[in-house]
Amino acid sequence: MLADRITIEDTDTEVQIEGVYPDETANEKQYTISGYGADFDVEGMVRRLDREAIEIPEFQRTYVWKQKQASRFIESLLMGLPVPGVFLYRDKDSQTLRVIDGQQRLLSLQFYYGGKFPGSKGEFRLMGLKSRFNGLAYQDLTEQDKRRLNDSIIHASIIQQVSPDDDGTSQFALFERLNTTSTSLSPQEIRAAIYGGQLNELLVELNTDESWRTLFGKISTRKRDQELILRFIALYFSFDQYEPPMKSFLNRFMHENKDLEIYLASDMRRVFHETVSVILEKLGDKAFKPRRILNAAVQDSLMIGIARRLEKGPILSEIGDEYKCLARNKEFGDLIYSQTSHLENVRRRIHLATEAFSNVE
Repeated sequence: MLADRITIEDTDTEVQIEGVYPDETANEKQYTISGYGADFDVEGMVRRLDREAIEIPEFQRTYVWKQKQASRFIESLLMGLPVPGVFLYRDKDSQTLRVIDGQQRLLSLQFYYGGKFPGSKGEFRLMGLKSRFNGLAYQDLTEQDKRRLNDSIIHASIIQQVSPDDDGTSQFALFERLNTTSTSLSPQEIRAAIYGGQLNELLVELNTDESWRTLFGKISTRKRDQELILRFIALYFSFDQYEPPMKSFLNRFMHENKDLEIYLASDMRRVFHETVSVILEKLGDKAFKPRRILNAAVQDSLMIGIARRLEKGPILSEIGDEYKCLARNKEFGDLIYSQTSHLENVRRRIHLATEAFSNVE
């Protein structure tokens, strides 16, 4: 039973982006997964959470339960009633257990044992209950009730990816398939949850760049702006490794570079800042919006074209005419609106954008 799905409120419906995943083909990758069941006592589970041996992935609005919901769950354990199990993913390198499903329940227990409910000024006391446990903090429980709660069992299904052994991408597929509520997590929210690290922190930092904010618009609560930054960085630094679908390419890049051991943060930071600054200065805030809506294929190809030109030095001349010529190019127009993730189409439109600005002074 998957009782507390991952949910997130979509509050930026005005952010419209063309060409993100309009023509993605299904991912044909096959996985071999090992799995087993384990029973954890509640006290042991909370201790593992406290020392981060069990990791709650960080993404926006991780904890959404109200105090009454958390109280009823804890009451069930105190009353000896069965509760749903949790779903954990064992990281191959660190052996850390990452929560795929069950975070609301686990965080509720951690908060109760810690004595503090998020957003509440006072001590975490059970509320909204009709039983004798109403109004009790953990420290108020009798020794017998504490033992009953501490020794209560939560069943965990633990999985680990066996093959392919060069990535951890099955986590992404699991998040997508388990995350089935009315407002699903966006792909970048999932990446932030399972590939958290220095690259993810860098994306958050770059997303505050003033030129980028003007070009993109208001900050996306669904991390769509961060995904477009990732898309540019991945294609710029790892273009020869691109294979469709785009979603899987970005997953691999973020997984392989999560700790910035391949490419330097300083290089990524410099290329991004210089590129968006030139685009805003030379082409204005509508540069990525050929039809009033931001087009992801225009954004990544234009940014890469400009970035490659900047490798030779600053751009001193105006580039508006080159931009207009590129925009009027029928082939480029076809490539930014149709099958935008196909291998040859990605290569060709980025080639056209690179050629358009290669000789500007």
